[in-house]
Amino acid sequence: MARIVIDPVTRIEGHLRIEAEVNSGAVSDAWSSGTMFRGIELILRGRDPREAWVWTQRICGVCTTVHALASVRAVEDALGIEVPENASLIRNIIAASQYVQDHVIHFYHLHALDWVDVTLALKADPGKTSQLAESISPWPKSSRAYFKAIQDRVKALVESKQLSLFSSGYWGHPAYHLPPEANLLAVAHYVEALEFQRDYIRIHAVLGGKNPHLQTYLVGGMSTAMDPNEPQATINPERITLLAELASKAQAFVDQVYIPDVLAVAGFYRDWFERGEGLGNFLSYGDYPLGGIKDSSRFYLQRGAIFNHDLSKVHPVDPANVTEYVTHSWYQYAGGDQNGKHPYQGETSPQYTGPKPPFEHLEIDQKYSWLKAPRYQDQAMEVGPLSRMLIAYASGHPEVKAAVDGILAKLNAPATALFSTLGRIAARAIEAHVMAGQVSKWVAELGDKLGHGDLRVHNGEKWDPDTWPKEAQGFGFHEAPRGSLGHWVHIEDKKITNYQCVVPTTWNAGPRDAKGQRGAYEASLLKTPIADPERPLEILRTIHSFDPCLACAVHVVDGQGRRYTVPWVS
Repeated sequence: MARIVIDPVTRIEGHLRIEAEVNSGAVSDAWSSGTMFRGIELILRGRDPREAWVWTQRICGVCTTVHALASVRAVEDALGIEVPENASLIRNIIAASQYVQDHVIHFYHLHALDWVDVTLALKADPGKTSQLAESISPWPKSSRAYFKAIQDRVKALVESKQLSLFSSGYWGHPAYHLPPEANLLAVAHYVEALEFQRDYIRIHAVLGGKNPHLQTYLVGGMSTAMDPNEPQATINPERITLLAELASKAQAFVDQVYIPDVLAVAGFYRDWFERGEGLGNFLSYGDYPLGGIKDSSRFYLQRGAIFNHDLSKVHPVDPANVTEYVTHSWYQYAGGDQNGKHPYQGETSPQYTGPKPPFEHLEIDQKYSWLKAPRYQDQAMEVGPLSRMLIAYASGHPEVKAAVDGILAKLNAPATALFSTLGRIAARAIEAHVMAGQVSKWVAELGDKLGHGDLRVHNGEKWDPDTWPKEAQGFGFHEAPRGSLGHWVHIEDKKITNYQCVVPTTWNAGPRDAKGQRGAYEASLLKTPIADPERPLEILRTIHSFDPCLACAVHVVDGQGRRYTVPWVS
């Protein structure tokens, strides 16, 4: 029996430690540990609820806007505020464009190097790479000269001995299967994706003032002024034209670069449709209201849950059934740590009881993570693009069903193939395709309202704290790129008395609960084959397929400001 330790897991946001036992060449057990503590929930106590979105948005610099949206929705729910339709449209455009940008970044810049051996790109024939590119997509940048120029850039990096992020991969690992020409194609699109995402996210600059950490949210709506006759207005005809152009370019990049690359990579790694399956339980709060936020049946992406891989039934979801355990987390609950607590009664009381870093292994039979263990109906759940696409697919969502069936047909695979590491990758690409189209539609709808003089973006009712009840509590949600995000706020005497965030990576990366149930990461690693324990590439493939964001879940340094590290593989 061998114990593999990966700490920190790189190409993610934040700090994550994975420990895995390997028997007979495969993972027999695994533990996921968040190694930093998040204190934003404590910082919010005593503050004005209307400013909570500003603070919570600073939980993470990658997820950018997602906490702001969940936060304003929580306070609006507590105070009974409905936002104008224009504000809802603007929020939808911001959130959906975040999906597209985030999914592209994930595939190319955070995950592709688990499947692509950059060093083999130097051995590719640029002419054959051109033929490969033209056989899978009409994307215009497909000439021999183009790929030769990319190859020369990589070669120059190698010769300068400044490979940067390309320098620390497991190059030459036996689990890499792409031919040199496919590796060169992927490296070229890695570079293109950098330019694409930088240009596309100007949508956030227009509607939010900046990215990350948008500035235009308000409890009750948005501060983005609409005026068809004012050149300086945030939203005017010129800005609508720009937004429409950016949305159109995104659809082309997703459909002609991203999806063909996913299909090309999957074709060489079909065995990964049978690995990384995990829990088989999937949760989505649903999102993108097409009417009032209270009517989840009108959300563009459905709210629901799937249990035990059963796509024949989507169960209704009630956030009242969410609990968090700290049995194996470095926190303490009043009354004991064996029972889960709903976030309205949730506590953030850190108590580190683990070994003093650096240490060899986690104390897996005790507390071993700064992440709590969220549960729905007392069951561990996976959240994220795969959950959303499975629930939408099983619910008969027309655009999602068409996209999923189209991808499965090209892969010659059944729907059950989605329950896998590659299934998560495919689900992100499908979601990017669907939501890129929705951005275009919502921009057109916003332009139509602008043209017809519907300019209201904020509901000022109940803005005055003197109109609030003495005590109120609310639930705010958002289906963030990485999954189901929930904010729960308790307001008393015009101030926040308790605030709890249950974030996607906490759902997926959380430790065992009082019943010993594994979280999604831990379950997904079981039976994963390991070719070389000193270079556990296979573990990274599955963990990266979730796109971890530990900054949303935890962060800390010790009292003297020191940061601890341990060997990456020991």
